[in-house]
Amino acid sequence: MDSQPAGFAGRGTVPPVPRTPTRPAALRGRVFRGSEQVRAGRITKGQLRSAAWQRVFPDVYACASIPLDHAWRARAAAHLAVPGAVVSGRSAAVLWGVDLAGPEDDVECTVPLECRGGAVRGIRVTRRTLLGDDVTRHLGVPVTTPLPAALDLARIEPGDEAVVAVDQFLRAGLVTLPGLRTAAGTLVGPGCRQVRRAVERADGLAESPQETRLRLLLHASRLPRPVAQHTVLDADGRFVARVDFAWPEAKVAVEYEGVWHGRPQQVARDRRRLNALTAAGWTVVFVTAADLHDRAALIGRLASALGLPGYA
Repeated sequence: MDSQPAGFAGRGTVPPVPRTPTRPAALRGRVFRGSEQVRAGRITKGQLRSAAWQRVFPDVYACASIPLDHAWRARAAAHLAVPGAVVSGRSAAVLWGVDLAGPEDDVECTVPLECRGGAVRGIRVTRRTLLGDDVTRHLGVPVTTPLPAALDLARIEPGDEAVVAVDQFLRAGLVTLPGLRTAAGTLVGPGCRQVRRAVERADGLAESPQETRLRLLLHASRLPRPVAQHTVLDADGRFVARVDFAWPEAKVAVEYEGVWHGRPQQVARDRRRLNALTAAGWTVVFVTAADLHDRAALIGRLASALGLPGYA
């Protein structure tokens, strides 16, 4: 029998406590069903409304000392709010260590087709059949294994955001791109083309979501496709730098601004890196988040750097 996930309180496991505690010792640092603890006499309805507790979902509460991030909420959803649920999608990614959902985002879960439970605010439920190999226990709750979790990410709308999510999952090393593409190729049914399209556009090389968005923007333009994560060498074959995107023959590099605008102690290193690229004969074009919202201007700057006027 599976043990209770650490930090969760269940029936019959909490020893008696004083009749009117504001925060019973047995519930400190835990997530629990309020109605169960009230029936057990460990807490009153009035005490549940106090600042000692946080309401996570209907009838599901957490000790106020818990930093209630998405991972905690996902575990609470699967263990207490939706019996029989498997954490999936972005929420599964979070449990596997890939930060694809914020604290306030809906938790994504999958339940069997025959499950007809009501909707729970804050939880997005999908009904489908998961194979045995698609589910494991992780951090104390059922969760989709990395491969089906990645395929779920490829269903995100709009399509570019699916690629962003898949890239981040690939970057974490939880699945391989060849393995993911093979699995996507075997899918049938609604959405399978969408999944294959997203997986085909992913490369797993981006170090941030914005780098994936920049890559997709460049690929959608009429510019020649750049090389991602290109290693620049000098005339003697010595390492100079690795750049986000490059047109090696033109010696033009594109760097997303986040790489260069670091902490104050990184400024000197960044300047040395830029000077080394310039000395090697390279032109570096910096891109900011604002540039991603002005596609025409950005493509015009890159076309100019490449000596390709008229591109857009």
